[in-house]
Amino acid sequence: MKKVLLLLADGFETFEASVFIDVIGWNLVEGDNSTELFTCGLKKEIKSSFNQRFIVDYAIDEIDVGSFEALAIPGGFETYGFYNDAYDTRFLDLIKAFKSNNKMIASICVGALPIGKSGVLKGKKGTVYNSAIRRDALTRFGVSVIHQPIVIDDNVITSWNPATAIDVAFLLLENLTTKNNADKIRELMGFENRKS
Repeated sequence: MKKVLLLLADGFETFEASVFIDVIGWNLVEGDNSTELFTCGLKKEIKSSFNQRFIVDYAIDEIDVGSFEALAIPGGFETYGFYNDAYDTRFLDLIKAFKSNNKMIASICVGALPIGKSGVLKGKKGTVYNSAIRRDALTRFGVSVIHQPIVIDDNVITSWNPATAIDVAFLLLENLTTKNNADKIRELMGFENRKS
């Protein structure tokens, strides 16, 4: 079983998290049955943007990176404290651990910023939420910011806004399984087959 860890910060965007949950879950039931997703946060109960409460599967100190194939990081809102968790040393250390173990990392929107802050994308290409403030922040972390919806460099997927979320989730599934399998799940979920 290929396990995906969904790393959630307080203030995460529910929509951006849900695409990973659904695509990986659909594959578990309707695809090649090879993927399973688990959630993680700095603490067991976290809040999303707009203050919904969630209980995660694991607190961050319970994670064995070797038992996961990929890390997924949705973005979130500064107003709801996203960067308090996302820039926490433990959050950044987990990102670095996934990278040092050559695991796939996928992010949506400002989920790219903790990846950048961790140093994983230094000297690499990436993208982030399409605003000057967020692009400048990613640039300050040593990332070559590319003005396009999805960028993949060295096993790290970044994207620029919530509209890219479903495509990022399917790209992650494709990398964990096959393009044919990801296309099958995309079709079963009612999304047209399109290239990202």
